Amino acid sequence: MSKRGLSREEKKTKSGYHSRAEFYTLKELEKIAPIQQTVKEILDELVSDNLVIFDKIGTSNYYWSFPSAAGAAKQAQLDKAAVESEALKTKIKETKGALKAAEKGREDTPERRKLLASLAEVQATSASLKVELAAFGAADPIMYERKKKAIEVAKAASVRWTDNVSLIVSYLRLASGESESDLRAQLGVPDNWDDLDISK
Repeated sequence: MSKRGLSREEKKTKSGYHSRAEFYTLKELEKIAPIQQTVKEILDELVSDNLVIFDKIGTSNYYWSFPSAAGAAKQAQLDKAAVESEALKTKIKETKGALKAAEKGREDTPERRKLLASLAEVQATSASLKVELAAFGAADPIMYERKKKAIEVAKAASVRWTDNVSLIVSYLRLASGESESDLRAQLGVPDNWDDLDISK
């Protein structure tokens, strides 16, 4: 059974750049390449892979790739990969050394196992006590002080608003000539409105 088309990699290799050492425009490449329908896509991939060089000269875009340039690009990639490989090897060596140094004094001995068991027991007790302390959150001195301050603010606000309502009732009584009890009844203010007990 015959193949229906070229794969993307085959299209890249058949782009025809190295057959002649020349510059091409996109239109010229579309005429000579055996892959007309996707020349622009393949060209963009080749440029992004640094296999083809692209430059705008005047109003036209030119593409080229010489065998020596492709070899130089691949050599540069190889050199970069070699440097990265050496850096990784050095880092691995350093990490192994640090790991070995960290393991000193942590050898698995009966004394170490005993100390680790003791530590686990203390951590469990600490976690249990924290849970117990959270249950007594209302008795927390910091929370108590915060609530005490909030109560003081609420008391001051209640006194201020009680005084404001009393002043309004007095003003209306003088302005309208009505009795205070009638005004309180009309405004829905009970007689014991200003009898707040804030001593508690």
